[in-house]
Amino acid sequence: MSEKQLTPAELDAGAGILLKPLLEKKLRAQTGPGISAKDRAAISAQEMPAQDPAVRGKNVAEVALGYSENQARLEAERCLGCKNEPCVKGCPVAVPIPRFVSEIQKGDFKAAVDIIKETNLLPAVCGRVCPQEKQCQAECTLGKMLKDIGKAVAIGRLERFAADWERDNKKVTIPELKPATGKRVAVIGSGPAGLTVAADVAREGHAVTILEAFHKPGGVMVYGIPEFRLPKAIVRAEVDILAKMGVKIETNFLAGRTGTIQELLSKPSGTASGSQRDEGSPPVYSAESQRDEGSPPDLRTGYDAVFIGVGAGLPKFLGCPGENLVGVMSANEYLTRANLMKAYDADKAATPMYRSKITAVIGGGNVAMDAARMALRLGSEEVHVIYRRTREEMPARAEEVEHAIEEGIVFDFLRNPQRFLGDDQGRVTGMELLKYELGEPDDSGRRSPVAIKDSGYMFACDTVIVALGNESNPLLTRTTDNLNADRKGRIIVDGNQKTSLDKVYAGGDIVLGAATVILAMGEGRRAAAAINSILTS
Repeated sequence: MSEKQLTPAELDAGAGILLKPLLEKKLRAQTGPGISAKDRAAISAQEMPAQDPAVRGKNVAEVALGYSENQARLEAERCLGCKNEPCVKGCPVAVPIPRFVSEIQKGDFKAAVDIIKETNLLPAVCGRVCPQEKQCQAECTLGKMLKDIGKAVAIGRLERFAADWERDNKKVTIPELKPATGKRVAVIGSGPAGLTVAADVAREGHAVTILEAFHKPGGVMVYGIPEFRLPKAIVRAEVDILAKMGVKIETNFLAGRTGTIQELLSKPSGTASGSQRDEGSPPVYSAESQRDEGSPPDLRTGYDAVFIGVGAGLPKFLGCPGENLVGVMSANEYLTRANLMKAYDADKAATPMYRSKITAVIGGGNVAMDAARMALRLGSEEVHVIYRRTREEMPARAEEVEHAIEEGIVFDFLRNPQRFLGDDQGRVTGMELLKYELGEPDDSGRRSPVAIKDSGYMFACDTVIVALGNESNPLLTRTTDNLNADRKGRIIVDGNQKTSLDKVYAGGDIVLGAATVILAMGEGRRAAAAINSILTS
């Protein structure tokens, strides 16, 4: 980001000035030279318009505002159109990137988003939260040519632009469905993997029911990622497409308690399995769609295949003294209350957060950034990120770290808690921090932190958020006989995402551990292809 933040209007005007001669040169290309690779490399990467840091720290509205049409077309012109398409190889769902970018160059934004949706039904989500700098953009030839990944073609921002243009201009189309097959598939979990499976299976004509534990569908996109990074209306719009495709969405269904996998695959009593998809109006889902005794019995029985996409929702803790004090909580709890239960609205929320004076977030990943930035928006006077390595080793996206710094969040590097301290009412009042230095690289390639002897000191705070990652909740594996999992509770699958059980597939964080939206979607696509294969063979 530049030293002086330009307004969206200024960025759009600047892009328009640079775009005009490029388009004129393309028009003359029929009789003369077109735009060369050198010309494209000389185009400056487009800055993403954003809310002013001084303003956005006090609201939950989206921070990044998206490209204008001029910016999108100018950024697209930076693409070299490589024939070997290295960017596609870096995408877990193989989006045809050069093809959709080419359509943006032409100004045909509907064609661009249609191309994206050939392999990715959640472009508005992926364009916002996927770590493109570690995937497609990491392979970009332009970025390598300029020896700076930050100067690669902004593929994610272009994907977001195309998806937002389609939605804003009411051009969204529902994917075509093949004739109903009479086969039924249960998808447990409505996160990225589950939604991807539901879409790909429904396209083949199979009836799909999504079974979601929470009262709203969307999984981690709803409860884990804050509004200021991924507006919930966008997730809702993506889910609505599935409902219009005939996918049924049943909320408040906790797999392993409300129903077991064995029950889902069992034959329904009194009815025939393999009922046809309802050709009438699409189902309506809401927080009030809880199951009662009068609900159709086939919601929990009679499926021909099951996909497990329950995520990894069991938070990790430090295991140090004082972790049970009031005011010490996992990032899972904090973000779920803030996002899904709207704790940021203290006047209306059923479980509002108390206003903190000093919040400490332990960790250095994207979840830690989300928690820290949410704490600021919930009124914390001071927010610190405590991380035992340096900024260079942080797994969080660089953009999220930069946004946090701009908003005034303090980073205390090479520090880690040893114990938490509390008052006589059991409330946290601070922690003992130990200083570290970096030693040799560990198995992940990052340099290992080494404690400095006798370097401990006291740090005062009244809220601690532990953001050290998640593990798999053991409920499903404990209630499902012969469902194989590793020692960390992650379900074991083969190359087609098939589990140790017949007709049962799994993908996403329950297989990978904590991963990204697009990686979960990639697993969902593989699982859907395998399910479609067994149902049509």
